[in-house]
Amino acid sequence: MKNEVVFLSLGSNLGDRESNLAQATIALSINYQISDIVSSSYYESEPLYNIDQPFFLNSILQFSTTLKPFDVLDITQKVEKMLGRSKTKKKNQPRIIDIDILFHGDAVLETEELIIPHPMISLRKFVLLPFVELAPEFNIPHTNLKINDLLENCPDNSYVKKYQINSQA
Repeated sequence: MKNEVVFLSLGSNLGDRESNLAQATIALSINYQISDIVSSSYYESEPLYNIDQPFFLNSILQFSTTLKPFDVLDITQKVEKMLGRSKTKKKNQPRIIDIDILFHGDAVLETEELIIPHPMISLRKFVLLPFVELAPEFNIPHTNLKINDLLENCPDNSYVKKYQINSQA
């Protein structure tokens, strides 16, 4: 089976946001079919659309896997559930954790449950900034665009800033 490179977007704006992102990353990394996991820095971003909620912390994960896209979706949904995300996924609402599949190798998929590449990626600075930190030269499958190009042309002017983790020595 071929190893595919997968990129996930993680976001949290309820509870201990740092811990939520870290726990999701750890939970994904203990799956024996997921290897070489790398995380971007954390980025703080203002909520889009529904602005009456706390700011988000976001990160991007990159890893290798032999898992198929729907298997990755199952795992991300289990991690969300484990961390306390409610079953009813309302758009643009506060959440303990949100995990989206951005890319899975060069797969192009469009079903009710899963669309790859993620359809909103080019419009979301909170996804593109951490992504560019991890893989600025990443080629978007089936295009001549790199992730850098998407960031340069992103119309999103919302607040997104690298988050300084308060480490107690």
